[in-house]
Amino acid sequence: MRPTRELRVPTFAVVAYISDFAVALLTSLRAPVHVLRSPMINLILFGPPGSGKGTQALRLAEEYKLVHISTGDLFRAEITGATPLGIEAKRYMDAGQLVPDTVTIGMFRSKLEGHADAAGFIYDGFPRTVAQAQALDHLLANYDAGVDLLIALDVDEDEITRRLLDRGATSGRADDRDEATIRKRYQVYLQQTTPVFDYYDGHGKAVRVIGVGEINHVYAALCEAIDQIGHGEEV
Repeated sequence: MRPTRELRVPTFAVVAYISDFAVALLTSLRAPVHVLRSPMINLILFGPPGSGKGTQALRLAEEYKLVHISTGDLFRAEITGATPLGIEAKRYMDAGQLVPDTVTIGMFRSKLEGHADAAGFIYDGFPRTVAQAQALDHLLANYDAGVDLLIALDVDEDEITRRLLDRGATSGRADDRDEATIRKRYQVYLQQTTPVFDYYDGHGKAVRVIGVGEINHVYAALCEAIDQIGHGEEV
């Protein structure tokens, strides 16, 4: 068992997307701003379907005492809890419409402020667009904070296809049994996340970690990247 780590890093992050109009709306409604614990560590973890991202995110959250946040889990919790944001999101979903980004960012903000004493947060597969990343920066400016690191698990298309076809043989999931569907999902992932990776890379806050190999070796490489944060090293 790896020892629990205590990191000292200067910022925290929440990930969301809002349009220019929504930015103005959020700005007008943001007060009062809750004070969150500092220092914090805040990570974004990317990986294509079948990369093991979800499993690794949970392990990292436990090791570094981070709150794990995924958009799907967040929506389910808000809707199940019948919160005002959850009720509003369900209304759009029941109508077959996309949930407005102002609702989504409201959920993220509520999650953060509900864990004001957390050591940090790990965002599982979000943001998905540069616009979302820019909205993140705008929101974090309210707290004088920012993303510490985006880590992308690097697994090639053929390996992902093999893994998901193997999984589909036992899981019964239709989307894991059709090779064309799997390859399309992979390409969509690249189209969505490559610009976001480049955005954070331009700020010196992105790194790729090889996601092929024994699961513990991949985990060790992720920890190595995280451990460089706050030590004046390039990641």
